[in-house]
Amino acid sequence: QVALLYAFLCMRHSLKYFDKMRCLRKRSAVSFLGVLVICLLFMNLYIEDGYVLEGDKQLIRETATHQLNSERYVHTFKDLSNFSGSINISYRYLAGTPLPRKKYLTIGLSSVKRKKGNYLLETIKSIFEQSSYEELKEIAVVVQLADFDSAWCEGMVQDISQKFAHHIIAGRLIVIHVPEEYYPVLDGLKRNYNDPEDRVKFRSKQNVDYAFLLNFCANLSDYYVMLEDDVRCSKNFLTAVKKVITSREGSYWVTLEFSKLGYIGKLYHSHDLPRLAHFLLMFYQEMPCDWLLIHFRGLLAQKEVIRFKPSLFQHMGYYSSYKGAENKLKDDDFEEESFDIPDNPPANLHTNMNVFENYEASKAYSSIDEYFWGKAPSTGDFYGIVFEKPIKISKIKVVTGTEDRQNDILHHGALEVGEKIVGSKKGRQCTTYLRLGEFKNGNFEITNLEHKVLFDINCMRILVTKSQKEWLIIRSISVWTSQTPNQ
Repeated sequence: QVALLYAFLCMRHSLKYFDKMRCLRKRSAVSFLGVLVICLLFMNLYIEDGYVLEGDKQLIRETATHQLNSERYVHTFKDLSNFSGSINISYRYLAGTPLPRKKYLTIGLSSVKRKKGNYLLETIKSIFEQSSYEELKEIAVVVQLADFDSAWCEGMVQDISQKFAHHIIAGRLIVIHVPEEYYPVLDGLKRNYNDPEDRVKFRSKQNVDYAFLLNFCANLSDYYVMLEDDVRCSKNFLTAVKKVITSREGSYWVTLEFSKLGYIGKLYHSHDLPRLAHFLLMFYQEMPCDWLLIHFRGLLAQKEVIRFKPSLFQHMGYYSSYKGAENKLKDDDFEEESFDIPDNPPANLHTNMNVFENYEASKAYSSIDEYFWGKAPSTGDFYGIVFEKPIKISKIKVVTGTEDRQNDILHHGALEVGEKIVGSKKGRQCTTYLRLGEFKNGNFEITNLEHKVLFDINCMRILVTKSQKEWLIIRSISVWTSQTPNQ
């Protein structure tokens, strides 16, 4: 009605305009038709059902964010901090028994019957095969078979029990199921984002599946990582996760991300799992799980994404669990051998380049997915690193430019290491430098450095050897240390 009224007023205004301009009939007719077309377009936009196109997803997410942060839900969020208790449901143990002791990390998988393909066994295999014997002692894998088809569940339990019997006996693998009677209503739900009913039912049930899985895993370990049932793991991923957690000691975080895809590789403190489980149940019909996870992180005051590279988990499934649709998503930051995570010892970072906005020097030395960005550098400009303590370095790797800005690389530069530090803590620098080599195609890498540099290294710097008109992105600086020298 509003749209029709608006269109009517537009046409009425156009007619008045037309009457006043009778002396210029040709031009008036053109103007009138133009205004009329615009009015009809407006009317069409208002009346037409909003069919959700792929390019509109970002707008939908922003709208969803506004809805979840509206006054309607404020009282619910205030109560969220009190949801520390478990959800009162009964679990069926299909394989394995309660863990005898608390582990370091629980890996949670929820799986349903797929119309095409089944990757669950390969995912479980990857978790165990990519872990060392020492790492296996510190992990627990919980698989939730979340399909209501009992025959399928029984068949999967048999396959899992046959292939991974020793892990079940060792207390590393548990398979569980929640009876359908514990699920909320899954029919006749709100069709947000113009999703078809079966899609709404699928994603709403998925939220409940994950809520029940999180609830079960809340007291099994210190940390919890969420995976999908069609994932490949990098070698020694647990060691990499522990290294990252240690590096974040003393800082506040809710979610650490080890993959850029959906809800793969999202790490939580186990003490946050009850609240997250309640949160997913509260809004199970509102939006997809990965969107809810973003809101949960923000509501607990972690506003920015904390994502680490290289990614430790890769999506390997070709067919989605929803209707067997194709799903070719891949994480281009994944590395099979990503256990070789750099040490990047504590250091002070500085540069004399003109820094663009908030892309400061510290962002290139971080393992988080961010970078330094400076305006066109000149000959003699530098990016400097002064280590808090002299160190032995075994390997250095520097990457400049990004996929989006492939020309913002260091076209002419060198990497140097220094010794004999002078000055105060705020202005320390090395007096002598040794050049290790030149950048090639914007990158630099050197190994076995402990055999090539005989002194303990105090400083490291990237030196611009020729001016360039392009800006410079230093995407990552990675430093691997050997033994710490005796002081």
